Amino acid sequence: MPHRRWIIIACLFLVVATLATYGDLRNHQFINYDDNVYVTDNPTVQGGLTLTGLVWAFTTLHSGLWIPLTWLSFMVDSQLFGLHPGGFFLTNLFFHIANALLLFWWLLRTTRAPGRSFLAAALFALHPLHVESVAWATERKDVLSTFFWLLTMWAYVWYAERPRLGRYVLILVCFSLGLMAKPMLVTLPFALLLLDYWPLGRLSLKGPAAAAASPKPGPGVTIKRLVWEKSPLLVISALSSVVTFSVQKEAGAISTLHTLPIPNRLANAMVACVSYLGKMFWPAHLAVLYPLPGHNPPIWQAPAAGLALAVLSLLALRQARRHPYLLVGWLWYLGTLLPVIGLVQVGVQAMADRYTYVPSIGLFIAVVWGMADLAARWRAPRFLLPMAPEWSCRP
Repeated sequence: MPHRRWIIIACLFLVVATLATYGDLRNHQFINYDDNVYVTDNPTVQGGLTLTGLVWAFTTLHSGLWIPLTWLSFMVDSQLFGLHPGGFFLTNLFFHIANALLLFWWLLRTTRAPGRSFLAAALFALHPLHVESVAWATERKDVLSTFFWLLTMWAYVWYAERPRLGRYVLILVCFSLGLMAKPMLVTLPFALLLLDYWPLGRLSLKGPAAAAASPKPGPGVTIKRLVWEKSPLLVISALSSVVTFSVQKEAGAISTLHTLPIPNRLANAMVACVSYLGKMFWPAHLAVLYPLPGHNPPIWQAPAAGLALAVLSLLALRQARRHPYLLVGWLWYLGTLLPVIGLVQVGVQAMADRYTYVPSIGLFIAVVWGMADLAARWRAPRFLLPMAPEWSCRP
């Protein structure tokens, strides 16, 4: 089968399978868990896209966040669908499908591995942990911000191929728009550094001498130069973090150290990281709310979770040169979870399924590429051929 035809079929499968999975959303209703704050009891949103609403979106700190792009998207939905909830959910679904396709095309462009790129994107599109981000109107923040996260990754690849100011400005624009949808994107500059290592191959591990011959960023660039290259993004991230923390503190959403001491936060963060891992591999007992365990959680949980995280981190580090996707995927997972892991506790939840929307991408990549290598080593049967590394497009 011609390569291009297969890619078209893969894209159609992602669209059709996701529509089949979520198509019933058009019949769902708003829920009384934040949907009232964002839509049903919000007269400005219900007024549709107006000049007054535009000014309000960029000046309000309603709900304890500065998210003007999310507010504007709700206003557009209200303009088009009134208060019919199906329209809001279908918009979420549209962005989720777009995200799956953007992820598939990005992985295909950078790794030249159609089968593995497709499997990773399919896991992203269909995994049960992502239902909350799609089937809850309030979580427009997730799907919309991730849309701009992935556009930033695309702009970054374009810039890495031929660094130019105009291309870098596009990165800044996409990144800023993403932060205006949800501030969780503050970790994106660090994720780009991981992508410099794999699959882009821009990071040199041989020291500064290897990069001295290159007058501009490109293959063989040292980490110091790559970090400096991202300094404008890091500044924007820092500003967004300060604004978000100040707004949420003023809104009373942040727990004090007296209410939740640092040891409890660290323990909950480690347990949550391992719990998310378990739910990604076995998505059972999912819930709208996972309440904090209080001041006396089981004494064995945190040490066991910490040990598990340490072992997995060590294994990823040991395999970094032979299988760089393992380290990149693992650090992507841990790093992108950092803003919502509870070190700065916002709300009463110990964890939330929606927090895995972006972090899960790293794990899906690590698992799929790892299974591909195992399939090749074990000489997998023909029906597993799409996972084999030799079934790929060489540049």
